[in-house]
Amino acid sequence: MTGRATSTRVSIGALAGVVGFLAFVEFTSGVLQGYYTPMLTDIARHLGIHDADVNWLEGTQLMLSALVVPAFAKLGDMIGHKRMLLISTAVTGAAAFVLPFTDSFAVFLAGWALMGFYVVWLPLEIALIWSRARRMEGRSTITARAAGFLVAALESGAIIGALVGGALVDALPLWIVLLVPAVMIVVCFFVVLFGVRESPEPTGGVFDTVGVVLISLALIAFTGGLSLLRLNGPGDLVSWITVALGVLLVVPFVLWELRQDDPLIDVRMFRSPALGPVFLTAGLFGVSVLGAQAPLSTFARTDPGVYGYGLGTSGFATSLIIGIYLIAMITGALGYPLAARLSAPRIALIVAAVLVGIGFLLFLPFHQSYLQVIVNMVVVGLGSGALVAALPAAAASGAAHTQTGVATGLTNSVKTVGGAIASCAFGIALLHGTAGAAASGTAGSFAGYVTVWVVCGVTAFAAAALLLVVPKTAFSDQAVPEPAEVGPVA
Repeated sequence: MTGRATSTRVSIGALAGVVGFLAFVEFTSGVLQGYYTPMLTDIARHLGIHDADVNWLEGTQLMLSALVVPAFAKLGDMIGHKRMLLISTAVTGAAAFVLPFTDSFAVFLAGWALMGFYVVWLPLEIALIWSRARRMEGRSTITARAAGFLVAALESGAIIGALVGGALVDALPLWIVLLVPAVMIVVCFFVVLFGVRESPEPTGGVFDTVGVVLISLALIAFTGGLSLLRLNGPGDLVSWITVALGVLLVVPFVLWELRQDDPLIDVRMFRSPALGPVFLTAGLFGVSVLGAQAPLSTFARTDPGVYGYGLGTSGFATSLIIGIYLIAMITGALGYPLAARLSAPRIALIVAAVLVGIGFLLFLPFHQSYLQVIVNMVVVGLGSGALVAALPAAAASGAAHTQTGVATGLTNSVKTVGGAIASCAFGIALLHGTAGAAASGTAGSFAGYVTVWVVCGVTAFAAAALLLVVPKTAFSDQAVPEPAEVGPVA
């Protein structure tokens, strides 16, 4: 009994030490993710664009994020995770200061896209935590708990950001409202600079520049083709050829990486029975957690008296929906370690994916009232919170310690690609889903919203099915591909 109590105290103390100031970084990340959502309709009116074109903001940011994460994750392993956190924070802050001072859609779009550098924060943090915890007993549990706390900080920031953003956009000029998160990022930079210790034992090596170029070309062609599909419609042959080119360009990237001693991405990880399904699950999860954000916000803001659907909510009322959803995500993130301990990490992940699927499919019969939408989003949020916390931690526990940053980054990269695909597809659905009043006005089509709900539900259930084939011991300390080393945390 005494030994178990001592072990628990050590774990809790180590967890607090590892997380440290990283919680504020994720709090800031959460503010960025929640703050703008209630005002997307106001931003669309300010820029003079259609509601469906809001997906351009999300799509371009996700595309840049997909390019950034592999390089920054690898550089984090090579030269230090803190260093890459600082660089990404500086770029994000500079981009955020562009938004308040322009009404040009092109300039706003460029600034918004560059803010996508913040998506690398959580993978770098999980890698930093694992780099310290990997020499401890119960390192997978410690990492999962730390990830849960970081995600809780992230979603707390998103709640506060959504509530404050929704309230401010109803009361202040938009440019002042957009200035607030930019100032927060500056504070975050100095918190990282002075409060976060660098990860021990960087791997060094030579950066795989050719690999970066090859995967960037593939992603640019692929996502560019999706963007052309949004502009020209699903019947455009050139758009589909561009998408196919992006897929084909992955082949030379894979062949190059297989020949490298120190590749940008060890593509063999995709063949791992433990890691492969996790990466695919992350991609399917990205469809809902990233691609559906803007459609859910604009659906709530759509006036049912004009279009026959939507809730007609104000900015603040929309932020309340988002806030309740994020509280559910916090609950899911903090509850995942307990659920994993009571059952198994694999079972807990399956249940989380099923909850996401159920929540989105509930929208099909239940979308007419404010309460119905909130109930649906609570179910989605419980599953989403667990997945956000669990996937990078699961990747870290299944990868070699020299590939921790790459593995956690890959969960984010694949999730981002899934979100980018969904964002473009949902934009097409919302814009071209009907030829009625919605298509000639500024609101998206109801058929498009139904498409969003169905696709998000089906992909979540597909993720749950993938996790059924993961080995039963995956994501636990028994599955870590290196000998246990018990000793002091560096």
